[in-house]
Amino acid sequence: MLRKVFSGLLLVLALLPLAGRAEEPAQDDYVSYIELKPFVANFISDGPIRFVKCDISIQVSSPEGLNAVNYHLPRIRNDIVFLLSAQREEDLASVEAQQRLSRMALEKVQAVLVVEEGEPYADDLFFTSFVIQ
Repeated sequence: MLRKVFSGLLLVLALLPLAGRAEEPAQDDYVSYIELKPFVANFISDGPIRFVKCDISIQVSSPEGLNAVNYHLPRIRNDIVFLLSAQREEDLASVEAQQRLSRMALEKVQAVLVVEEGEPYADDLFFTSFVIQ
């Protein structure tokens, strides 16, 4: 009986340091993606009216960034729509051009967040679909 109590006490003492550890991941490990509603915009073309439809996800690495992007989403969407509408057909035709456009869209998002929040917060921006018609 005494042996069982002593063994149980040793087990509790051995596990005690583990009880104080945080269950949440460290701030450096935080990653979240904000999926925006699809964008549809016409763009500059020499022929008939052409459209681009794309889905965008924004990567943030803090809960504050998640809140900031969601709070300023109307202005972010506005700036991305105007960016898409200002493109020419050749600016959208190749993968390299689309990657350039992705970087430009990220810069737009970060600019909004710096003006509104004082921090860029958005770490990356991804086109999860991209269709030109």
